[in-house]
Amino acid sequence: MTDVILAFLADYWLSLLFVICLLVISAFFSGSETALTAASRSRMHTLENNGDERAGIVNNLIERRDRLIGTLLIGNNLVNILASSLTTSLLIGLFGDSGVAIATVAMTVLLVIFSEVLPKSWAIASPDRFALAVAPLVRPFVVVVGPISSLVNAIVRRILHLFGVNLSSDLPMLSAHEELRGAVNLLHREGSVIKADRDRLGGVLDLGELEVSDIMIHRTSMRAINADDPPETCVREILESPFTRLPLWRGSADNIIGVVHSKDLLRALAEPNVEPETLDIVKIAQKPWFVPDSTNLKDQLNAFLRRKLHLAIVVDEYGQVQGLVTLEDILEEIVGDIADEHDIDIQGVRQEADGSIVVDGSVPIRDLNRALDWSLPDEEATTVAGLVIHESKSIPEERQAFTFYGKRFTVMKRVKNRITKLRIRAAEDEGQVG
Repeated sequence: MTDVILAFLADYWLSLLFVICLLVISAFFSGSETALTAASRSRMHTLENNGDERAGIVNNLIERRDRLIGTLLIGNNLVNILASSLTTSLLIGLFGDSGVAIATVAMTVLLVIFSEVLPKSWAIASPDRFALAVAPLVRPFVVVVGPISSLVNAIVRRILHLFGVNLSSDLPMLSAHEELRGAVNLLHREGSVIKADRDRLGGVLDLGELEVSDIMIHRTSMRAINADDPPETCVREILESPFTRLPLWRGSADNIIGVVHSKDLLRALAEPNVEPETLDIVKIAQKPWFVPDSTNLKDQLNAFLRRKLHLAIVVDEYGQVQGLVTLEDILEEIVGDIADEHDIDIQGVRQEADGSIVVDGSVPIRDLNRALDWSLPDEEATTVAGLVIHESKSIPEERQAFTFYGKRFTVMKRVKNRITKLRIRAAEDEGQVG
Protein backbone atom coordinates (compact mmCIF):
# COMPACT_ATOMS: atom_id res chain seq x y z
CA MET A 1 0.00 0.00 0.00
CA THR A 2 2.86 2.33 0.85
CA ASP A 3 4.43 1.68 -2.55
CA VAL A 4 1.13 2.51 -4.21
CA ILE A 5 0.86 5.84 -2.35
CA LEU A 6 4.47 6.73 -3.14
CA ALA A 7 3.93 5.92 -6.78
CA PHE A 8 0.75 8.03 -6.71
CA LEU A 9 2.60 10.97 -5.21
CA ALA A 10 5.37 10.62 -7.81
CA ASP A 11 2.84 10.67 -10.63
CA TYR A 12 0.52 13.37 -9.28
CA TRP A 13 2.75 15.64 -7.20
CA LEU A 14 2.13 18.53 -9.55
CA SER A 15 -1.64 18.18 -9.12
CA LEU A 16 -1.27 18.02 -5.34
CA LEU A 17 0.85 21.15 -5.41
CA PHE A 18 -1.86 22.82 -7.49
CA VAL A 19 -4.50 21.86 -4.89
CA ILE A 20 -2.36 23.36 -2.13
CA CYS A 21 -2.00 26.56 -4.15
CA LEU A 22 -5.78 26.69 -4.60
CA LEU A 23 -6.24 26.37 -0.84
CA VAL A 24 -3.84 29.26 -0.30
CA ILE A 25 -5.75 31.37 -2.85
CA SER A 26 -9.03 30.47 -1.14
CA ALA A 27 -7.56 31.57 2.18
CA PHE A 28 -6.49 34.83 0.54
CA PHE A 29 -10.02 35.53 -0.72
CA SER A 30 -11.61 34.67 2.65
CA GLY A 31 -9.18 36.80 4.64
CA SER A 32 -9.46 39.69 2.17
CA GLU A 33 -13.25 39.70 2.38
CA THR A 34 -13.19 39.81 6.19
CA ALA A 35 -10.47 42.46 6.40
CA LEU A 36 -11.87 44.80 3.75
CA THR A 37 -15.40 44.71 5.19
CA ALA A 38 -14.18 45.19 8.78
CA ALA A 39 -11.56 47.86 8.07
CA SER A 40 -12.13 51.24 9.72
CA ARG A 41 -13.23 53.72 7.07
CA SER A 42 -12.26 56.68 9.22
CA ARG A 43 -8.74 55.32 9.71
CA MET A 44 -8.41 54.60 5.99
CA HIS A 45 -9.46 58.16 5.14
CA THR A 46 -6.93 59.51 7.63
CA LEU A 47 -4.14 57.39 6.16
CA GLU A 48 -5.12 58.37 2.63
CA ASN A 49 -5.01 62.06 3.56
CA ASN A 50 -1.54 61.44 4.98
CA GLY A 51 -0.36 60.08 1.63
CA ASP A 52 -0.81 56.30 2.02
CA GLU A 53 -1.65 55.01 -1.47
CA ARG A 54 -2.77 51.61 -0.19
CA ALA A 55 -5.37 53.27 2.02
CA GLY A 56 -6.68 55.04 -1.09
CA ILE A 57 -7.06 51.66 -2.79
CA VAL A 58 -8.96 50.31 0.23
CA ASN A 59 -11.32 53.30 0.15
CA ASN A 60 -11.96 52.82 -3.56
CA LEU A 61 -12.73 49.13 -3.03
CA ILE A 62 -15.16 49.59 -0.15
CA GLU A 63 -17.01 52.44 -1.86
CA ARG A 64 -18.85 49.69 -3.76
CA ARG A 65 -18.99 47.08 -1.03
CA ASP A 66 -21.55 44.89 -2.78
CA ARG A 67 -19.38 44.55 -5.88
CA LEU A 68 -16.28 43.89 -3.77
CA ILE A 69 -17.94 41.13 -1.73
CA GLY A 70 -19.50 39.58 -4.84
CA THR A 71 -16.16 39.52 -6.64
CA LEU A 72 -14.35 37.90 -3.71
CA LEU A 73 -17.12 35.32 -3.28
CA ILE A 74 -16.95 34.43 -6.96
CA GLY A 75 -13.19 33.96 -6.73
CA ASN A 76 -13.47 32.01 -3.49
CA ASN A 77 -16.11 29.65 -4.83
CA LEU A 78 -14.23 29.09 -8.08
CA VAL A 79 -11.02 27.97 -6.37
CA ASN A 80 -12.90 25.91 -3.77
CA ILE A 81 -14.88 24.04 -6.42
CA LEU A 82 -11.77 23.56 -8.56
CA ALA A 83 -9.73 22.30 -5.58
CA SER A 84 -12.51 19.90 -4.52
CA SER A 85 -13.00 18.58 -8.04
CA LEU A 86 -9.29 18.03 -8.60
CA THR A 87 -8.88 16.31 -5.22
CA THR A 88 -11.88 14.05 -5.91
CA SER A 89 -10.42 13.08 -9.29
CA LEU A 90 -7.06 12.25 -7.74
CA LEU A 91 -8.48 10.17 -4.87
CA ILE A 92 -10.82 8.24 -7.17
CA GLY A 93 -7.72 7.16 -9.08
CA LEU A 94 -6.13 6.01 -5.83
CA PHE A 95 -9.09 4.54 -3.88
CA GLY A 96 -11.74 3.95 -6.51
CA ASP A 97 -15.35 4.96 -5.84
CA SER A 98 -14.66 5.44 -2.09
CA GLY A 99 -12.34 8.29 -3.07
CA VAL A 100 -15.42 10.54 -3.42
CA ALA A 101 -16.26 10.21 0.26
CA ILE A 102 -12.63 10.54 1.30
CA ALA A 103 -12.21 13.66 -0.85
CA THR A 104 -15.39 15.20 0.59
CA VAL A 105 -14.24 14.72 4.18
CA ALA A 106 -10.65 15.76 3.50
CA MET A 107 -11.55 18.91 1.56
CA THR A 108 -14.18 19.93 4.11
CA VAL A 109 -11.61 19.76 6.89
CA LEU A 110 -8.93 21.54 4.86
CA LEU A 111 -11.23 24.28 3.58
CA VAL A 112 -12.82 24.98 6.97
CA ILE A 113 -9.53 25.13 8.86
CA PHE A 114 -7.06 26.60 6.38
CA SER A 115 -9.28 28.51 3.96
CA GLU A 116 -11.99 29.90 6.27
CA VAL A 117 -11.37 29.92 10.03
CA LEU A 118 -7.61 30.57 10.00
CA PRO A 119 -7.49 33.46 7.48
CA LYS A 120 -10.67 35.10 8.80
CA SER A 121 -9.45 34.91 12.40
CA TRP A 122 -6.16 36.44 11.31
CA ALA A 123 -7.92 39.17 9.35
CA ILE A 124 -10.39 40.11 12.08
CA ALA A 125 -7.55 40.36 14.62
CA SER A 126 -5.97 43.24 12.64
CA PRO A 127 -8.36 44.22 9.84
CA ASP A 128 -6.74 47.55 8.96
CA ARG A 129 -3.25 46.12 8.55
CA PHE A 130 -4.56 43.08 6.67
CA ALA A 131 -6.69 45.26 4.37
CA LEU A 132 -3.73 47.51 3.51
CA ALA A 133 -1.63 44.44 2.66
CA VAL A 134 -4.14 42.71 0.36
CA ALA A 135 -5.75 45.75 -1.29
CA PRO A 136 -3.14 46.10 -4.12
CA LEU A 137 -3.65 42.40 -5.01
CA VAL A 138 -7.43 42.51 -4.77
CA ARG A 139 -7.87 45.58 -6.96
CA PRO A 140 -6.85 44.01 -10.32
CA PHE A 141 -9.04 40.99 -9.62
CA VAL A 142 -11.99 43.29 -8.90
CA VAL A 143 -11.33 45.16 -12.15
CA VAL A 144 -11.47 41.89 -14.14
CA VAL A 145 -14.26 40.04 -12.33
CA GLY A 146 -16.18 43.11 -11.15
CA PRO A 147 -18.53 43.25 -14.16
CA ILE A 148 -19.52 39.61 -13.55
CA SER A 149 -20.17 40.45 -9.91
CA SER A 150 -22.35 43.41 -10.93
CA LEU A 151 -24.35 41.12 -13.23
CA VAL A 152 -24.79 38.58 -10.42
CA ASN A 153 -25.91 41.34 -8.03
CA ALA A 154 -28.43 42.59 -10.59
CA ILE A 155 -29.85 39.08 -10.94
CA VAL A 156 -30.04 38.69 -7.16
CA ARG A 157 -31.85 42.03 -6.79
CA ARG A 158 -34.33 41.05 -9.48
CA ILE A 159 -35.06 37.70 -7.80
CA LEU A 160 -35.45 39.28 -4.36
CA HIS A 161 -37.68 41.99 -5.85
CA LEU A 162 -40.10 39.23 -6.89
CA PHE A 163 -40.44 38.35 -3.19
CA GLY A 164 -40.96 41.97 -2.15
CA VAL A 165 -37.40 42.57 -0.93
CA ASN A 166 -35.90 45.77 -2.32
CA LEU A 167 -32.11 46.20 -2.11
CA SER A 168 -31.91 49.20 -4.42
CA SER A 169 -32.08 51.78 -1.59
CA ASP A 170 -28.77 53.30 -0.64
CA LEU A 171 -30.10 54.62 2.67
CA PRO A 172 -28.26 53.15 5.67
CA MET A 173 -30.24 51.36 8.36
CA LEU A 174 -28.67 53.62 10.97
CA SER A 175 -27.93 57.32 10.74
CA ALA A 176 -24.36 58.54 11.14
CA HIS A 177 -25.22 59.82 14.64
CA GLU A 178 -26.69 56.46 15.65
CA GLU A 179 -23.63 54.63 14.37
CA LEU A 180 -21.32 56.95 16.29
CA ARG A 181 -23.41 56.66 19.45
CA GLY A 182 -23.48 52.88 19.18
CA ALA A 183 -19.71 52.74 18.68
CA VAL A 184 -19.06 55.02 21.67
CA ASN A 185 -21.39 53.01 23.92
CA LEU A 186 -19.76 49.76 22.82
CA LEU A 187 -16.26 51.07 23.47
CA HIS A 188 -17.42 52.32 26.88
CA ARG A 189 -18.76 48.88 27.80
CA GLU A 190 -15.49 47.32 26.66
CA GLY A 191 -13.54 49.77 28.81
CA SER A 192 -11.81 51.60 25.95
CA VAL A 193 -13.71 54.86 26.57
CA ILE A 194 -14.19 56.23 30.08
CA LYS A 195 -17.58 57.54 31.22
CA ALA A 196 -16.55 61.21 31.06
CA ASP A 197 -15.46 60.91 27.44
CA ARG A 198 -18.60 58.95 26.58
CA ASP A 199 -20.75 61.70 28.11
CA ARG A 200 -18.91 64.43 26.20
CA LEU A 201 -19.20 62.63 22.88
CA GLY A 202 -22.85 61.86 23.61
CA GLY A 203 -23.44 65.52 24.44
CA VAL A 204 -22.16 66.57 21.02
CA LEU A 205 -24.41 64.02 19.30
CA ASP A 206 -27.44 65.13 21.34
CA LEU A 207 -27.22 68.81 20.39
CA GLY A 208 -29.39 68.35 17.31
CA GLU A 209 -32.04 66.44 19.27
CA LEU A 210 -32.42 68.83 22.21
CA GLU A 211 -34.30 72.11 22.19
CA VAL A 212 -33.51 75.34 24.00
CA SER A 213 -36.48 74.68 26.29
CA ASP A 214 -34.74 71.53 27.56
CA ILE A 215 -31.77 73.38 29.07
CA MET A 216 -32.92 76.97 29.59
CA ILE A 217 -33.03 78.65 32.99
CA HIS A 218 -36.76 78.89 33.62
CA ARG A 219 -38.29 82.30 34.26
CA THR A 220 -39.05 81.30 37.86
CA SER A 221 -35.31 80.83 38.49
CA MET A 222 -34.09 83.66 36.27
CA ARG A 223 -32.30 86.55 37.97
CA ALA A 224 -33.06 89.92 36.39
CA ILE A 225 -32.79 93.63 37.17
CA ASN A 226 -35.75 95.99 37.46
CA ALA A 227 -34.96 99.15 35.51
CA ASP A 228 -37.39 101.10 37.73
CA ASP A 229 -35.35 100.41 40.88
CA PRO A 230 -32.98 103.15 42.10
CA PRO A 231 -29.70 103.10 40.11
CA GLU A 232 -27.61 102.31 43.19
CA THR A 233 -29.83 99.27 43.88
CA CYS A 234 -29.36 98.03 40.34
CA VAL A 235 -25.59 98.52 40.57
CA ARG A 236 -25.43 96.61 43.84
CA GLU A 237 -27.49 93.71 42.47
CA ILE A 238 -25.32 93.44 39.38
CA LEU A 239 -22.04 93.51 41.31
CA GLU A 240 -23.30 90.99 43.89
CA SER A 241 -24.61 88.61 41.24
CA PRO A 242 -22.51 85.56 40.32
CA PHE A 243 -23.51 86.11 36.68
CA THR A 244 -21.74 88.37 34.18
CA ARG A 245 -24.89 89.20 32.21
CA LEU A 246 -28.33 89.97 33.63
CA PRO A 247 -31.61 90.72 31.82
CA LEU A 248 -33.13 94.14 32.44
CA TRP A 249 -36.94 94.50 32.64
CA ARG A 250 -39.37 97.34 33.16
CA GLY A 251 -42.97 97.29 34.32
CA SER A 252 -43.30 93.52 34.03
CA ALA A 253 -40.85 90.61 34.11
CA ASP A 254 -42.11 89.71 30.63
CA ASN A 255 -40.98 93.09 29.31
CA ILE A 256 -37.25 92.52 28.84
CA ILE A 257 -35.73 95.74 27.53
CA GLY A 258 -32.03 94.87 27.61
CA VAL A 259 -29.15 92.81 28.94
CA VAL A 260 -26.61 94.42 31.27
CA HIS A 261 -23.00 93.24 31.11
CA SER A 262 -20.98 93.75 34.29
CA LYS A 263 -17.99 94.95 32.24
CA ASP A 264 -20.11 97.66 30.66
CA LEU A 265 -21.24 98.67 34.15
CA LEU A 266 -17.66 98.90 35.44
CA ARG A 267 -16.58 100.92 32.41
CA ALA A 268 -19.47 103.33 32.96
CA LEU A 269 -18.61 103.72 36.66
CA ALA A 270 -15.00 104.43 35.73
CA GLU A 271 -16.05 107.48 33.72
CA PRO A 272 -15.44 110.91 35.34
CA ASN A 273 -18.31 112.38 37.37
CA VAL A 274 -20.32 109.14 37.25
CA GLU A 275 -21.70 107.79 40.52
CA PRO A 276 -23.97 104.78 41.14
CA GLU A 277 -26.76 107.15 42.15
CA THR A 278 -26.67 108.97 38.79
CA LEU A 279 -25.98 106.05 36.48
CA ASP A 280 -28.56 105.32 33.78
CA ILE A 281 -28.70 101.51 33.65
CA VAL A 282 -30.84 101.48 30.52
CA LYS A 283 -28.21 103.35 28.50
CA ILE A 284 -25.48 100.78 29.18
CA ALA A 285 -27.75 97.81 28.52
CA GLN A 286 -27.36 95.89 25.28
CA LYS A 287 -30.28 95.11 23.01
CA PRO A 288 -31.95 91.82 24.07
CA TRP A 289 -31.91 88.85 21.70
CA PHE A 290 -35.06 86.72 21.67
CA VAL A 291 -35.06 83.11 20.44
CA PRO A 292 -37.91 80.57 20.14
CA ASP A 293 -38.03 77.83 22.77
CA SER A 294 -38.22 75.21 20.00
CA THR A 295 -34.78 76.05 18.56
CA ASN A 296 -32.50 73.01 18.70
CA LEU A 297 -29.20 73.36 20.52
CA LYS A 298 -27.06 72.79 17.45
CA ASP A 299 -28.64 75.76 15.66
CA GLN A 300 -28.55 77.87 18.82
CA LEU A 301 -24.85 77.14 19.35
CA ASN A 302 -24.09 78.18 15.78
CA ALA A 303 -26.17 81.32 16.28
CA PHE A 304 -24.26 82.20 19.45
CA LEU A 305 -20.96 81.81 17.61
CA ARG A 306 -22.17 83.74 14.58
CA ARG A 307 -23.55 86.67 16.59
CA LYS A 308 -20.67 86.57 19.11
CA LEU A 309 -23.20 86.72 21.96
CA HIS A 310 -23.45 84.68 25.14
CA LEU A 311 -27.05 85.10 26.31
CA ALA A 312 -30.47 84.94 24.68
CA ILE A 313 -33.99 85.39 26.07
CA VAL A 314 -36.24 82.39 25.34
CA VAL A 315 -39.85 83.04 24.29
CA ASP A 316 -42.72 80.72 23.38
CA GLU A 317 -44.89 80.82 20.26
CA TYR A 318 -46.94 83.67 21.79
CA GLY A 319 -43.86 85.80 22.50
CA GLN A 320 -44.07 85.26 26.26
CA VAL A 321 -40.74 85.05 28.10
CA GLN A 322 -40.02 81.48 29.22
CA GLY A 323 -36.48 81.89 30.49
CA LEU A 324 -32.97 82.45 29.23
CA VAL A 325 -30.22 80.34 27.68
CA THR A 326 -26.50 81.02 27.61
CA LEU A 327 -23.58 79.74 25.58
CA GLU A 328 -22.26 78.17 28.77
CA ASP A 329 -25.49 76.19 29.18
CA ILE A 330 -24.98 74.60 25.77
CA LEU A 331 -21.29 73.91 26.36
CA GLU A 332 -22.18 72.24 29.66
CA GLU A 333 -24.34 69.79 27.70
CA ILE A 334 -21.09 68.66 26.09
CA VAL A 335 -18.40 68.93 28.76
CA GLY A 336 -20.49 68.78 31.93
CA ASP A 337 -20.79 71.41 34.63
CA ILE A 338 -18.46 74.39 34.20
CA ALA A 339 -17.71 76.09 37.50
CA ASP A 340 -15.51 79.03 38.31
CA GLU A 341 -14.50 80.83 41.51
CA HIS A 342 -17.64 82.99 41.42
CA ASP A 343 -20.19 80.23 40.90
CA ILE A 344 -22.56 79.28 43.69
CA ASP A 345 -22.26 75.54 44.13
CA ILE A 346 -25.88 74.38 44.30
CA GLN A 347 -26.14 71.00 42.65
CA GLY A 348 -29.57 70.07 43.97
CA VAL A 349 -28.46 66.44 44.39
CA ARG A 350 -27.46 64.90 47.72
CA GLN A 351 -26.45 61.33 48.53
CA GLU A 352 -27.96 60.03 51.79
CA ALA A 353 -26.37 57.54 54.16
CA ASP A 354 -29.05 54.93 53.39
CA GLY A 355 -28.12 54.97 49.70
CA SER A 356 -31.05 57.09 48.56
CA ILE A 357 -30.70 60.30 46.55
CA VAL A 358 -32.43 63.54 47.57
CA VAL A 359 -32.92 65.88 44.63
CA ASP A 360 -34.56 69.22 43.99
CA GLY A 361 -37.57 68.96 41.72
CA SER A 362 -35.98 71.40 39.28
CA VAL A 363 -32.90 69.23 38.64
CA PRO A 364 -32.77 68.35 34.92
CA ILE A 365 -33.15 64.66 34.15
CA ARG A 366 -30.15 64.78 31.83
CA ASP A 367 -27.92 66.15 34.60
CA LEU A 368 -29.09 63.41 36.96
CA ASN A 369 -28.49 60.71 34.34
CA ARG A 370 -25.04 62.07 33.63
CA ALA A 371 -24.04 62.38 37.29
CA LEU A 372 -25.33 58.97 38.40
CA ASP A 373 -25.07 57.05 35.11
CA TRP A 374 -28.84 56.46 35.07
CA SER A 375 -31.08 56.22 32.04
CA LEU A 376 -34.29 57.96 33.06
CA PRO A 377 -36.22 59.12 29.96
CA ASP A 378 -36.22 62.82 29.18
CA GLU A 379 -38.43 62.91 26.09
CA GLU A 380 -41.66 63.92 27.84
CA ALA A 381 -40.24 65.90 30.77
CA THR A 382 -37.17 68.04 31.38
CA THR A 383 -36.92 67.97 35.19
CA VAL A 384 -37.25 65.22 37.78
CA ALA A 385 -40.47 66.78 39.10
CA GLY A 386 -41.84 66.90 35.57
CA LEU A 387 -41.07 63.20 35.11
CA VAL A 388 -42.95 62.27 38.28
CA ILE A 389 -45.95 64.39 37.24
CA HIS A 390 -45.92 62.91 33.74
CA GLU A 391 -45.72 59.32 34.96
CA SER A 392 -48.25 59.72 37.79
CA LYS A 393 -50.68 61.69 35.58
CA SER A 394 -51.30 63.97 38.58
CA ILE A 395 -49.69 66.50 40.91
CA PRO A 396 -48.68 64.25 43.81
CA GLU A 397 -49.12 65.07 47.47
CA GLU A 398 -46.28 65.07 49.97
CA ARG A 399 -45.11 61.59 51.08
CA GLN A 400 -46.79 60.05 48.04
CA ALA A 401 -44.51 57.54 46.29
CA PHE A 402 -44.31 56.09 42.79
CA THR A 403 -42.23 53.35 41.25
CA PHE A 404 -41.16 53.42 37.63
CA TYR A 405 -38.06 52.82 35.53
CA GLY A 406 -36.54 50.80 38.36
CA LYS A 407 -36.60 53.71 40.83
CA ARG A 408 -38.80 54.61 43.78
CA PHE A 409 -39.73 58.32 43.80
CA THR A 410 -41.06 59.79 47.05
CA VAL A 411 -42.35 63.37 47.17
CA MET A 412 -40.71 65.05 50.18
CA LYS A 413 -41.86 68.63 49.71
CA ARG A 414 -44.44 70.42 47.60
CA VAL A 415 -45.02 74.18 47.37
CA LYS A 416 -48.44 74.94 45.87
CA ASN A 417 -48.41 72.94 42.64
CA ARG A 418 -44.64 72.59 42.43
CA ILE A 419 -42.73 69.53 43.60
CA THR A 420 -39.59 70.99 45.13
CA LYS A 421 -37.86 67.98 46.68
CA LEU A 422 -37.90 64.23 46.11
CA ARG A 423 -36.17 61.14 47.41
CA ILE A 424 -35.09 58.50 44.89
CA ARG A 425 -33.97 54.99 45.73
CA ALA A 426 -33.66 51.71 43.85
CA ALA A 427 -37.02 49.99 43.50
CA GLU A 428 -37.62 46.47 44.75
CA ASP A 429 -40.11 45.82 41.97
CA GLU A 430 -40.98 47.34 38.61
CA GLY A 431 -44.71 47.83 39.23
CA GLN A 432 -46.06 51.37 39.44
CA VAL A 433 -47.57 52.28 42.80
CA GLY A 434 -49.72 55.36 43.36
